[in-house]
Amino acid sequence: MAKRVGIIGSGVVGQTLANGFIKHGYSVTIGTNTPAKQDELRAKTNNNAGIGSFQETAAFGELVVLATKGTAAEAAVKSAGASNLAGKTVIDTTNPIADAPPVNGVLQYFTSQNESLMERLQKLAPEAHFVKAFNCIGHGFMVNPVFEEGRPTMFICGDDEGAKAEVKGILDRFGFDVEDAGKAEGARAIEPLCILWCIPGFLSNRWRHAFRLLRA
Repeated sequence: MAKRVGIIGSGVVGQTLANGFIKHGYSVTIGTNTPAKQDELRAKTNNNAGIGSFQETAAFGELVVLATKGTAAEAAVKSAGASNLAGKTVIDTTNPIADAPPVNGVLQYFTSQNESLMERLQKLAPEAHFVKAFNCIGHGFMVNPVFEEGRPTMFICGDDEGAKAEVKGILDRFGFDVEDAGKAEGARAIEPLCILWCIPGFLSNRWRHAFRLLRA
């Protein structure tokens, strides 16, 4: 039986993944700290998702998805409550994008090369099982994307092997091959893939692409 999924974040990524999980038979609640967005979220999910606060959503979810802006991610985890995330798989879709414009098409990040946002989040909720995923592709291709070259690759990482196995199963249903980049430190390499993914968009308005790892 599919788990209950709590999605923390009500932007386009949260909405897209909410509808993806609903499509695949999950019961979904979306968390927002903006009460005025509740009617919009009901409409965006055809009234198939519950709506709650970050704390209520984290408590509801047996599986949790963090889908906020990177600059809001740490505050969102605190608002959700570490106790509500303890023991649960938390899919971290966030990127540490700074509140500054790109430079020649290159996004600016607020983390250093030897630190990732996911590592910060893991420290805030040490008993949660964070897994990085969905951060290196546009929202339009997050659910069962179709490319002529085949299934795109989603890079993941995290400290808990059981949580990663769970996320691999979800990604398979969502239409991705999976490449496991190891422990949480792997996010230091995965998060910058968003920078690379965005460069063709900023420079040439090309946004319809994905990464695919080729194996000999």
